[in-house]
Amino acid sequence: MRSLHTVSALLVIIHLAPSPSVAQEIRISHQWAEHTDARDRAAGVFVREVEKRTRELSLRVYPNSSLNIKPNDLLEALQGELVEMAIYPLVYAVSKAPEFSVAGLPALVPNVAAAHALKSSAVFLMLQSLAKDNGFRILALLWNPGGFLTKHREITGPTSVQGLRMRVSEPLFGLMLKHAGASVTTMPSNEIVAALQSGSLDSVVTTYETMTSLKLYELAKFATVGSPSVFMGFSPLVISLSTWRRLTLEQQAIFEEAAAITDRYYESEQLDIEGRTIAALRSAGVSVRQLTKEEYLAWLQAAQQTAWLEYSRLNPQASDLLFALLRTFLDNVDGVK
Repeated sequence: MRSLHTVSALLVIIHLAPSPSVAQEIRISHQWAEHTDARDRAAGVFVREVEKRTRELSLRVYPNSSLNIKPNDLLEALQGELVEMAIYPLVYAVSKAPEFSVAGLPALVPNVAAAHALKSSAVFLMLQSLAKDNGFRILALLWNPGGFLTKHREITGPTSVQGLRMRVSEPLFGLMLKHAGASVTTMPSNEIVAALQSGSLDSVVTTYETMTSLKLYELAKFATVGSPSVFMGFSPLVISLSTWRRLTLEQQAIFEEAAAITDRYYESEQLDIEGRTIAALRSAGVSVRQLTKEEYLAWLQAAQQTAWLEYSRLNPQASDLLFALLRTFLDNVDGVK
């Protein structure tokens, strides 16, 4: 009988004893190719940096939309706690928050150096406030330079796109192209290959990372690339506000530290992406050219008269954000105070 009581007591102790803590899993979703795209590698850097600093959290990257969340649905997924984190092009959110179009306005961010200046500016705080209003927080910025790829003829100034069927990621960029005579469709990066193969597209506006990771050079004959660029993508690493608020202050500090390291890694990757992309294009037999100064200025004027103007008319918040961006760039030009 004593043995029976002893066994019963042990069972109660085992039942009441705290179970070993299980690390909270945080999933990071994105649409790009595993390993070959620097956005995926940046997510991996973030994961490793967090996990070096804490064992309380377990992070996992889901590339190629492998969580079965479409790129355009990521905002709702973050808001609805269907996923905790994502690498998310902010222009995909413009149907719900049109102010995010600033992230894809043509000829606004000319190069990686200009993009770098934004992290420590009032612009970043304004973007962070917009993100908070829409249920997420920006951690690492991940700016992506890019250009034009075409199947049938090269792109020079605005008049050269007349009659082309073109893909863009941001509607106001498309507005500029429509005014120049192109027909425009918006789609996420992971739908580009099928559209080019089917013949429904003649040209794409996209990042160098997408050009190389999806091997778009195998489907194009002409490329207009190089700095200054008419196109700069913005795909920040973001976390849902509900997930962020569940983190302890110590864990939030770890995330910010890991994000800063991720930013530095990604900036270093983008410094030579242009050269690597041009080499890959030429190796594939693609005719490569850079915009002349006159062509770039023509695009800049077209952008100001269409996309920039339309954006500034959205609401006072959008207008303030656009002018804050321009002021930041001017303040970082040598000799301009």
